[in-house]
Amino acid sequence: MIKEELQKLIADKRACVGVIGLGYVGLPLIVEFGLKGFKGIGFEVDSKKADAINAGMSYIVDVPDENVKTCVDQGLLSATTDFSKLAECDVLIVCVPTPLRKTKDPDMSYILSAGAEIQKYMRRGQMMILESTTYPGTTDEVLQPMLEENGFKLDEDFLLAFSPERVDPGNPQFQTHNIPKVVGGVSKDSTEAASFLYSQIVENVHSVSSARVAEACKLWENTFRAINIGMANEMAKVCNALGIDTWEVVSAAATKPFGFMPFYPGPGIGGHCIPLDPHYLSWKARQHGFDSQFISLAEQINSGMPAYVVKLVSTALNDAKKAVNGSRIVILGVAYKKDIDDMRESPALSIIDLLRSRGADLVYHDPFVPEVTFDHAYTIGDGEPLYNTELTDDLISSSDCVIICTDHSTVDYHRVCELAPLIVDTRNALNEDVRNGSKASIIRL
Repeated sequence: MIKEELQKLIADKRACVGVIGLGYVGLPLIVEFGLKGFKGIGFEVDSKKADAINAGMSYIVDVPDENVKTCVDQGLLSATTDFSKLAECDVLIVCVPTPLRKTKDPDMSYILSAGAEIQKYMRRGQMMILESTTYPGTTDEVLQPMLEENGFKLDEDFLLAFSPERVDPGNPQFQTHNIPKVVGGVSKDSTEAASFLYSQIVENVHSVSSARVAEACKLWENTFRAINIGMANEMAKVCNALGIDTWEVVSAAATKPFGFMPFYPGPGIGGHCIPLDPHYLSWKARQHGFDSQFISLAEQINSGMPAYVVKLVSTALNDAKKAVNGSRIVILGVAYKKDIDDMRESPALSIIDLLRSRGADLVYHDPFVPEVTFDHAYTIGDGEPLYNTELTDDLISSSDCVIICTDHSTVDYHRVCELAPLIVDTRNALNEDVRNGSKASIIRL
């Protein structure tokens, strides 16, 4: 049977693993397989990425160059734009983006394109696994029919499963090998074979009864976070209105050893998962005739935070007898979280757009992001690209306002407090020790 055939190949490390999409999910995954002795072929539409990998270089912060080079030098990793090589793989793992359309509906085009390429070159004996975050039912409603169009049958000719990615860029504690892996197959054989595959590179594999359960699991995880961050953001507004230190309240509440989990406010939510995944769940809910009000409300609150930050900036400048129009504003950090270069859905981009549309003279400092271009956001302002600016004493002291959008650990916040006349801190980067003795006017979220 096909399950036994695949498991034997995997056990003997003779299975070739193909990964479609070599971004923040796909590259760490295929490198992990290579480090464990499996041959991997990475498939990319971007030839620059493929060339970099074949040269032994990584473009992902969490994947060291030496790991890529080791795998390439040992003949265990190669990258290509030639999708005919899909036929050489025993396992195909799809790690393509799943963005939203402007209407907030799921954009399945990347999954459909990957499925079409697999359909062209698939052969008997392969196992396909989808890792891209999507709505429950995608694996068996969309991919399975595509794979069966050429006469192939599930369990007889191919296996099919879903295993949600759980990547946390920039987190040194949790990476591919020690993040528990949820696996759900379209069939029992698919679940068992996929679970066995991941057990070769992941310490803990948790099998579930179906692909739909695994798909829903991913959406539940990130919707949980989005809703609780939404509550934290709303509480920050309440605390500010009452003149209470938001961060002190959260810190005090977190001392409770049961029944409370701290979530923190910020300028909005970013990354590929938390801003998008709840929409997949609410979209699927609408397909079944009900409105997920909790999810929608959290999305409204979180997406409104950039405008709230701009309001804080405007009020603070007004108190200093200045207008936003013409003010020199320095943005500290444009990545969506600290110490990484990922700008996907970063709230800093919306803040930049809103301020530019009001006539602000903007510069940014982010050592991880050399350039912000029109492509990175739906630009309200003039759309001209911005470039990383060195954080000099003169830049800080000549500013009218500094906004901390991302609390990169490379920034000397003591120096910022000493030199800046006005600071809006959206990340609690300026703790009490940093703020002590500061001459700056400091507004904290």
